[in-house]
Amino acid sequence: MTRIRHFISGAQASGESRRTGPIYNPATGAQTGEVDYASAADVDSAVAGAAAAFTQWRAVPLSRRSGILFAMRDLVRGHSRQLAEAITAENGKVLSDAEGEVLRGLENLEFACGIPSQLKGEYSGQVSRGVDVHSVRYPLGVVAGITPFNFPAMVPLWMAPNAIACGNSFVLKPSEKTPTAAMLLAELWRAAGLPDGVFTVVHGDREAVDRLLTHPKVAAVSFVGSTPVARHIYATAAGHGKRVQALGGAKNHMVVLPDADVDGAADAAVSAGYGAAGERCMAISVVAAVGSVAGPLVDAIVARLDKIRVGSGTDPDAQMGPLVTREHRDRVAGYLDTAAAEGATVVADGRALATAESGFFLGPCLVDHVQPEMTVYRDEVFGPVLCVVRVPTYDAAVQLVNDNPYGNGVAVFTRDGGAARRFQDQVEVGMVGINVPIPVPVACYSFGGWKASLFGDLHMYGPDGIRFYTRAKVVTTRWPDPSTSAVDLGFPQTR
Repeated sequence: MTRIRHFISGAQASGESRRTGPIYNPATGAQTGEVDYASAADVDSAVAGAAAAFTQWRAVPLSRRSGILFAMRDLVRGHSRQLAEAITAENGKVLSDAEGEVLRGLENLEFACGIPSQLKGEYSGQVSRGVDVHSVRYPLGVVAGITPFNFPAMVPLWMAPNAIACGNSFVLKPSEKTPTAAMLLAELWRAAGLPDGVFTVVHGDREAVDRLLTHPKVAAVSFVGSTPVARHIYATAAGHGKRVQALGGAKNHMVVLPDADVDGAADAAVSAGYGAAGERCMAISVVAAVGSVAGPLVDAIVARLDKIRVGSGTDPDAQMGPLVTREHRDRVAGYLDTAAAEGATVVADGRALATAESGFFLGPCLVDHVQPEMTVYRDEVFGPVLCVVRVPTYDAAVQLVNDNPYGNGVAVFTRDGGAARRFQDQVEVGMVGINVPIPVPVACYSFGGWKASLFGDLHMYGPDGIRFYTRAKVVTTRWPDPSTSAVDLGFPQTR
């Protein structure tokens, strides 16, 4: 059994708590290790180490910080296969998905490498006679990141590089289901030359989370997860005076207009709906088929389902792996019975794979004739269950999207540029794809939804990430006129 400990002040640490949690291989169902759960006292020790490191790290020149980030970038790239294998072993996603996750994380590391440019302030000279104004951005102190099981390398790399580049020390509380990637990142940060305590990892459950949310030395909290937990994170941390960005759940729609390329839309629906077993906050979970396109589109999706190879993430031919736990698999599978009882049509039932003796597998599921009041539509299923809602018109599709409480991502498939432009303006969603099924912004933009998908003001990574992990100070200066100064400045005095 592998034992996963914390990473505090540059070294692995067991902490005072004797509580642990199991780690499973989702492809076999076997327990492969256990992870330490931090007590409140363990969190206090971690934060104390991070606070001590901050006093030195904030004074490190930008060029030196950038050099460490470049070294970290090279180390992550060189260890990308090792990181991907750790992700697959604990999350279950296929290796190609895991490798793609690491690459997306690398994009954010590369953005943070440019921190000397990102932290440039502003200057206005002579705003009044002899008066100048300039701005400077300062780090916050100790900042915390609480990250989910579905992207155990990428989401920490959304947060930590920007936070560290800005001069903060960063405490990561990863999902207890997938802890190994965080520990690998900690070792790589140390190898890159990051001073001890600037990057810290504490594992655990709600006890560790709640202590981070209330700790007086933690200045800001970043979170990615479900909406109920995001709401708790936001309310608790903000109530204790902290800056918070809490990304919640999603119900991402793909609107397919009658003029769309049906085969292209079906390919997109399958890849976006079933990739990573649907355990993505940007997965497409609802296809809104407009008018006459519905029948041909459903037929095209069905024709592709038998070609999806489901298997262990280490199988090079597998395209979809298992879900992360048995309990989660069973919860997702239960939506099929509920959908049928409420009047929907289960076109494809992937539960045959769930009867296997080992592994947390569920095959691709497709549910047609779904209505907005149905449970399978209202809930964030977070699994390989794709719903089809048939709507009569473009306006009905936009209304469907806007009436949903979530506002993370949405896609539209059409050949009509005017309709696409109108769509991007009308939908109340934070990230929009036009003929792109998963509109995840590149690193030089920022990631975040609207409505119940985001609690807080600033989005994740990119320019918003820099603003989140710093605070601005405006300095107004007036100096005596040199001609009246009593100090010999060494140059002729003129009027």
